[in-house]
Amino acid sequence: MQKKESQKKDSKKKGPEKKLQKEEQRKKKLALDVISRLKKEYPGAECTLDYDEAWKLLVSVRLAAQCTDARVNVVVEKLYEKFPDVEALAAAGPEEIEEIVKPCGLGHSKARDISACMRMLRDQYDGKVPDDFDALLTLPGVGRKSANLIMGDVFGKPAIVTDTHCIRLTNRIGLVDGIKEPKKVEMALWKIIPPEEGNDFCHRLVLHGRAVCTARTHPFCDRCCLADICGKNGI
Repeated sequence: MQKKESQKKDSKKKGPEKKLQKEEQRKKKLALDVISRLKKEYPGAECTLDYDEAWKLLVSVRLAAQCTDARVNVVVEKLYEKFPDVEALAAAGPEEIEEIVKPCGLGHSKARDISACMRMLRDQYDGKVPDDFDALLTLPGVGRKSANLIMGDVFGKPAIVTDTHCIRLTNRIGLVDGIKEPKKVEMALWKIIPPEEGNDFCHRLVLHGRAVCTARTHPFCDRCCLADICGKNGI
């Protein structure tokens, strides 16, 4: 009798687990389909922030908070004319940096973080950007999104950059279910996105989010390459 009751309890436990596993498998299949289609639609997947050195990407991604990449690309040209390397930027006062970067918005806090970050690179990392995720997170102004971008774009390592486009589109498509917190979206995507695809996938979501699956206007589902497989959540 006790054995039968135990088996029933085990069966009840396995039911939800099987359901979760089945749902994860469904999302993995959907993710591969989405990745394949976006590859065809946007073969050139790359960061839209201009940089030719790792430390410059660190600066640009901090400036890009609540600012367009296009504006950041213009502003940093002036910044690098005056401060051409880590050493020069580390030696600059936050107020000097703020004077140049204030068109990006939040100039005071961004300048403070950039100044502190460059000093840390100079003093602790010999002027080089570390290629370790946890080490990147210790840099002032660097969160998970920025650290993943550096890991993926600079060092070619697995990365998932959960910016606003990624969060909005993965929820809309149905790859994640009503999750808005960046870290939770990242963790959910790690379960279904092949590691080697994550970085380029996120860049393509940015391109798709700007061109087709827009936020400020009604999305152009009639010309979307994902129209027949998208969950269209929230539309």
